[in-house]
Amino acid sequence: MNMINQTILFLDSTHEYLPQQFINNGYEVIMHYDLPEKLNFDIRKKVYGIIIRSRLILDKDKIDLFPNLHFIARAGSGMENINIEYAKSKNIYCINSPEGNRIAVAEHAIGMLLSLMNNIIKANLEIKNGLWRREANRGYELDGKTFGIIGYGNVGTAIAERLQGFNMNIIAYDKYKHDFSDQTVTEVSLDELLESSDFISMHVPLTRETIYMVNDDFFSKLSKSIWFINTSRGQIVNTKSLLNAIDSGIVLGACLDVLEWENHSFENIENMLSHPDDILKRVINHPQILLTPHVAGWTFESNKKHAEILWKKLKNLKLV
Repeated sequence: MNMINQTILFLDSTHEYLPQQFINNGYEVIMHYDLPEKLNFDIRKKVYGIIIRSRLILDKDKIDLFPNLHFIARAGSGMENINIEYAKSKNIYCINSPEGNRIAVAEHAIGMLLSLMNNIIKANLEIKNGLWRREANRGYELDGKTFGIIGYGNVGTAIAERLQGFNMNIIAYDKYKHDFSDQTVTEVSLDELLESSDFISMHVPLTRETIYMVNDDFFSKLSKSIWFINTSRGQIVNTKSLLNAIDSGIVLGACLDVLEWENHSFENIENMLSHPDDILKRVINHPQILLTPHVAGWTFESNKKHAEILWKKLKNLKLV
């Protein structure tokens, strides 16, 4: 392959492994963590590949800025910020690395759940403020209960694997994956999962089908109170419905790494705290909701894994 004048444009940061591989193989690498239209045309026409995460949207107009683009590589899982169909129509490969953070997200989800169920963060803050409240911080156990996983892909399978030591009954539903029952997990229908689960963890991509998948109807089908976890995308949950479910006792508590109002990322806490929506304010202040800032997959290890996986996929596709 002739790499002369071929440029790889990084529109967001990745582990240093990835740009270094391109440099080692003769490509020009440009780091431009800004809007792509701010690049002059002489640079844009040389761009052979684009590396992004979730901060920027690559819609039709932005894709058209690069007349010689061959691939878009997303360091991460979700592809909702790329107009994949339009890219494909122009023979532009779109790849991502959902395998890279499967362990990170699984560990984070379980960690959040254990923290909330056992009042770990609450108790820590109370002690540091001079309060020693044992009965008020009595917790719950995972042992013997049923854990429901919605979306049995990379992260769903990683969660199931890591829950084995907790002596739980693990069930899963996936609309597009079937016949996956084994010694680890039992495949069930969505209705069966909602009927049987003590815990429900969401691991689906954001698509037209999954927007507000978790809503009033979803919670009305539960047969018992549950603990709820969402580390996938914020807009799969109707937050008002979740709050109503918590306040009515249908949901005992919720672990949310993502929020409905994220436009790919809040980027700073001021944007979130100044948001005009009263429902968001209720979420932030709710004692039965544990929040983290979209970092479930954001580990030092996953950062490098994403870079390594993207490079391997590009090599296998003979794009580099």
